[in-house]
Amino acid sequence: MVKVEKNGKKVCVIGLGYIGLPTASMLAIHGFEVIGVDINEKRVEEIKELSFKTTEKDLVTLVRGAINSGNLKVQATPDKADVFIICVPTPCIENNGEKRCDLSYLDKAIENIKPYLEDGNLIIIESTIPPGTTDEIYESLSKDKKVYVAHCPERVLPGNILKELVENDRVIGGVDKKSAEMAKEIYESFVTGEIYLTDAKTAEMVKLMENTYRDVNIALANEFAKISEEIGINVWEAIELANKHPRVNILKPGPGVGGHCISIDPWFIVEKSKNAKLIRTARELNDSMPLFVVEKIKKIIKKDNGKVAIFGVTYKGNVDDTRESPAEKVVGKLMDEGFDVKCYDKYARDFVYPLFNLDEAVDGADIIIVLAEHDEYKNFSEDEMKHIASKVKNKIILDTKNIINRDLWEKAGFKVYVLGDGKNA
Repeated sequence: MVKVEKNGKKVCVIGLGYIGLPTASMLAIHGFEVIGVDINEKRVEEIKELSFKTTEKDLVTLVRGAINSGNLKVQATPDKADVFIICVPTPCIENNGEKRCDLSYLDKAIENIKPYLEDGNLIIIESTIPPGTTDEIYESLSKDKKVYVAHCPERVLPGNILKELVENDRVIGGVDKKSAEMAKEIYESFVTGEIYLTDAKTAEMVKLMENTYRDVNIALANEFAKISEEIGINVWEAIELANKHPRVNILKPGPGVGGHCISIDPWFIVEKSKNAKLIRTARELNDSMPLFVVEKIKKIIKKDNGKVAIFGVTYKGNVDDTRESPAEKVVGKLMDEGFDVKCYDKYARDFVYPLFNLDEAVDGADIIIVLAEHDEYKNFSEDEMKHIASKVKNKIILDTKNIINRDLWEKAGFKVYVLGDGKNA
């Protein structure tokens, strides 16, 4: 084992989830003395034992190297450090019919590090937050200590985190110029992309704008899917042809938008601005797609109950993340209406509803619903499809992602429906 020398700076990373653990490990192998903190003691032990589950390529190897270097220690409580990086969740909650950012985890993290803060410390917030939050945190902390505060939003794609953590450009917003420059010194130790400095509020807005742009584009695609079913055309063919225009790039429709970013971040803008009318409409349209899928299922099987097999409950393909997954709403609505629903997803780490193996999920099913674009579903062999066909009650499949090999499924005797395929309506 090659010893990684310490560079003299100590970093305390609060929150060891999808972003915090890779960030802490990356800093450790680049010479920082790192204390990784998570209040979930089970999570702490899993990291220490390298028994945590992940679909991120090479993450276990990275964490092992960071721990073996002696630079990464993992524990349930903070410690004194030169730099504190906060990577805790900021989910969306509903209050009196309006959605807003839940800052309780961030507030708790700030309270937990207060006893360890010293003059000259730098606090970096990676958690996604509404504009103005970083400045408010600075005003609170600066009453007692001379600290520096910056916002450096994460902008990585689950499933490709380690590559993007290094190669993607970063935006850093400081409460003042010194804070931004100090944060840049930390990230330039491992980031090969460009690092752009701005003020904190702009950095907060940039992150929200990035995900809102995609949410609005997806909403347009989903509206096109609804219209296509109404007027009887295939939205997938229409989008493919429209995208041949050099200045058009329509994204893909689907059963809804999930994940910890795109399905949440636009609400943080709506929360702060009465002018966010298009953003609100797009978010509401995407939130309506699970119900649209349920109604389509009922039309296809021509009854208000039955047995449904769900293929894929993660919010996107080939990852284990089920946060804000449209599948949760689809399954919940089906169950509320009396359907017997069994979910199959070998990628999912956990889910609010029980998960079954393939045979259990399809046994006696009236219809199979594809909700996530896992490679497995794209690559079923003829023999596998024949086996599935022998287990189901009715040979019907609805593909909300347009990923399955339609010819092979039809060859196996299935009637194939695709979301937005007006010819099947």
